[in-house]
Amino acid sequence: MHCEIDGDMENQVEQEEKTRLINQVLELQHTLEDLSARVDAVKEENLKLKSENQVLGQYIENLMSASSVFQTTDAKSKWK
Repeated sequence: MHCEIDGDMENQVEQEEKTRLINQVLELQHTLEDLSARVDAVKEENLKLKSENQVLGQYIENLMSASSVFQTTDAKSKWK
């Protein structure tokens, strides 16, 4: 009878350990899902910002080319 009680206790401990591990795995899966969603959101934001930067860069280039301040000068004609 003593062996039977020990066996039941071992089974109970094993079952509790399995339950604890399953819960830990589920928690880690949820954390991974959250992190993956965050990475996707950051990637999307990054693409949006890259696109906006390209538009702003082109706008700045257009302003610079239209302004006489940024026009290239010929160094030879300046020194004559």
